[in-house]
Amino acid sequence: MSRLRNGTNRAALFGAAAVLLASGATLASATGVVGDRLPANWPRLPAGRTWLDGEALGRWRDQGWWPTGVIVALSVGVLLFLWWGGAQVRAGRLREVPLGQPGVTLSGPALAAAMAERAAAVDGVARAHVTLLGRPRRLRARITLVLAAESRPEAVLGDLGRRAVAEARAAAAPRVLEVDARLTVRRHKTRRLR
Repeated sequence: MSRLRNGTNRAALFGAAAVLLASGATLASATGVVGDRLPANWPRLPAGRTWLDGEALGRWRDQGWWPTGVIVALSVGVLLFLWWGGAQVRAGRLREVPLGQPGVTLSGPALAAAMAERAAAVDGVARAHVTLLGRPRRLRARITLVLAAESRPEAVLGDLGRRAVAEARAAAAPRVLEVDARLTVRRHKTRRLR
């Protein structure tokens, strides 16, 4: 996930959380249980407040613009939410990569499987898994390697860069291929002595 998208997602979640928290705190201050415990100088809603009485409701009914305004605002909110959700799904796993000629594509899972096979062939790697993410013009590969207990991570990363990553970058050229490698060590089963 790009830094801009990650920051945008966090800002949107923070904004929604702040609005919900402020609304909840404001509504809770109208109850006697919470309002009695607040300091005297803090703002609070009166306990017997009526949000919309009959007279105010009559004034709103006399103005014909507000139902249209509410429907437009809710529609814009729904469209923004659908656009944001579509952007989250679209930036997930890459299905296919267009090649130089029109109509000729390379399957994203096939490229990921080939990279995983080449990565698993590196000395010291017990298991490899590759996920291809991003967009067709800017690819990102997430490689998860399970190392054997006796392997050295520096040597494994060097071989991985020279073999699997170099071949994948040559296959994806002229597109940029960023690689995120995660290393773990295979756990040994503990033997029990009797």
